[in-house]
Amino acid sequence: MKGTIERLVQKYSSMVLQIAYQYSFNKSEAEDITQEVFIKLYNNIKKIKNEEHIKAWLIRVTINLSIDYNRNYWNRNTTSLDENYKYFDEETKDVFNELKKLTPEYRNIIYLYYYQGYKISEISEILSMNQNTVSSYLTRARKELKHILEQGGELYA
Repeated sequence: MKGTIERLVQKYSSMVLQIAYQYSFNKSEAEDITQEVFIKLYNNIKKIKNEEHIKAWLIRVTINLSIDYNRNYWNRNTTSLDENYKYFDEETKDVFNELKKLTPEYRNIIYLYYYQGYKISEISEILSMNQNTVSSYLTRARKELKHILEQGGELYA
């Protein structure tokens, strides 16, 4: 089992970190959330059916922990001292800077659709949303992101 967990951490840690970062926009908080996600995975590995289920499970747990983390009073009332993105390449940094201007729902759907390659039906299952809602959010997110980019990224700044 130890080898299995290590393999899963290697395979999915980047994805989990990026999802957590979409919520916190803070490297340290995203790392804390990522660590907690993999602790939960370790404690629940026997309940998870297969590899594809593990990926969806990790995404759902990451989103839930990120939301919980943001609800915490301490986290809502602190300011990050370090906003460097040393774990991300330049293109990813630019994308995250623009994506953070979208609502979390839109960010999640954009990330899952474009970065993880999920279909709308799969995103619907992962996020426990109606497929039409996911499709509608994806359309709105694209439109809003296009508008942000056309404005030179200054729409909400």
